[in-house]
Amino acid sequence: FILVMLLLLEAAARLGVVDNSFIPTPSAVAIRTVDIIASGSVFRPLLSTTGLLFAGYATGCLAAVAIGILMGAYRSFYNLFEPLTELLRPLPKAALLPVLILFLGLGPSMKVTIVALAAFFPVLINTVQGVRSVDPVLTDMARTFGHSGIAILWRILLPASAPYILGGMRISLGISLVVVIIAEMLSGSGGLGDVMLEAQRRFLVVDSYAWLVVVAALGFGLNVLFLWAEQRSTFWVAPATE
Repeated sequence: FILVMLLLLEAAARLGVVDNSFIPTPSAVAIRTVDIIASGSVFRPLLSTTGLLFAGYATGCLAAVAIGILMGAYRSFYNLFEPLTELLRPLPKAALLPVLILFLGLGPSMKVTIVALAAFFPVLINTVQGVRSVDPVLTDMARTFGHSGIAILWRILLPASAPYILGGMRISLGISLVVVIIAEMLSGSGGLGDVMLEAQRRFLVVDSYAWLVVVAALGFGLNVLFLWAEQRSTFWVAPATE
């Protein structure tokens, strides 16, 4: 399907059905993308973006899993954090950028913070639901055999809720990529978002699409890598059957 759509767009651009000033041919975009990669100019913004992405993503996910397990296992923790969660969760995280810029400036700390916030809430909600879905018989049996609360959290609740947690992490990964690109566009830090916006400002149409292809390839590659890691880290989960 993708190949057919690209061929149709190629034909439309070459026949003048669409304006090449705004929609270049896919072949021209592909050639420019290869040039960007071959010249090595892609590596610096790519490393900048992925570094900020992983720093914020890891921070947000770790905090969400820790708090989510406590909220799902203990009613007192849930009552403590649930009002704040429901207050902040619906807020578009991009809308928090002006406030974070005022407090943290335009440096890496602002970008890591906004990415962490973007990753935090989907993982938190899924973790809470995953912990609550665990069969109480498992935890009651563990207590009967004298296991401590920490052992129950580590050996029962965390493995049993892992599919839920990883589902939230997969959603958060895409959201985090979007947020870090937006943050880079606003801060002009030299990442993928910055170079995309710079190409648009200079009216380098083919370059704009080429960098967009790089971002799309990054998102696709991260998703594939995550699915590979998920399958190997939850080997005890039976695969879905039709």
